[in-house]
Amino acid sequence: MTGTGDIALLTNPTAGKGRGAKARDAALARLREAGVMPRTLEGRDADESLDLARRCVADGVDTLVVVGGDGMAHLGVQAVAGTETALGMIPAGTGNDVARYFDLPRKDPRAATERLLTGRRRRVDLARSGAKHYLTVLAAGFDAIVNERANRMTWPKGQMRYNIATLAELRVFEPIPYTLDLDGETRHLEAMLVAVGNGPSFGGGLRITEGALLDDGLLDVVVIRPMSKPGLIRTYPKLFKGTHVTHPAYEHHRVRSVTVAAPGIVSYADGERFGALPLTVECAPGALTVVC
Repeated sequence: MTGTGDIALLTNPTAGKGRGAKARDAALARLREAGVMPRTLEGRDADESLDLARRCVADGVDTLVVVGGDGMAHLGVQAVAGTETALGMIPAGTGNDVARYFDLPRKDPRAATERLLTGRRRRVDLARSGAKHYLTVLAAGFDAIVNERANRMTWPKGQMRYNIATLAELRVFEPIPYTLDLDGETRHLEAMLVAVGNGPSFGGGLRITEGALLDDGLLDVVVIRPMSKPGLIRTYPKLFKGTHVTHPAYEHHRVRSVTVAAPGIVSYADGERFGALPLTVECAPGALTVVC
């Protein structure tokens, strides 16, 4: 790896139920064995972490390495998008879709650090809406509503909270009226969800935008048209294999830009609250360099 002496290591110590701090310590030990002394960064919250990351990038740091899950990758992307600073990752989250994209070891921080020391660099696209970017998938339907409900809940913790939120929303969910602008073509439709993928998966391996490529200069827009609630429950497991693409309610469009409008929906991207609809998302080709 070129420029190994100029690394900033940004950690979310609470990622993955505390795995973040352990992963950081393992990464630091391996880097120091290799003679690399990185700057270590840890903000008190996401805003301070992003501020620290941006300052390092402004200083010209060669590689910003984030330790955590997709939320930390999302934060890192905001700091390095469109710059010469590369993004590295030590996975320590629960979903870890970004780590899946680049085939990084998800449970062995020392092995992931080895990739940093020996890995090549790859230039990939980002999705951009205004000044914000994301790397994985924008959720703008049933899945986003579930996230909103889960975030309002204080109990239980972890994945079970999302399972309960899913069941609660499923009882009352009705198809959503959308207006889509797909590279200038306007569509009015009802759907269970609309997802805008830069990459193929989100939510811990749910391959909603199966077939999306990180370096084709295009976004993959998936529409799931109205289906029965039992049908939705039956189709859900197919998302883990990407075999939902044969369902008659599935639509897939490849575009350079999309505007998604729907009443009352707050979108999520990289697992983080991204913004209320309507949103225009465009592909930013080659906007990110990743050490993989």
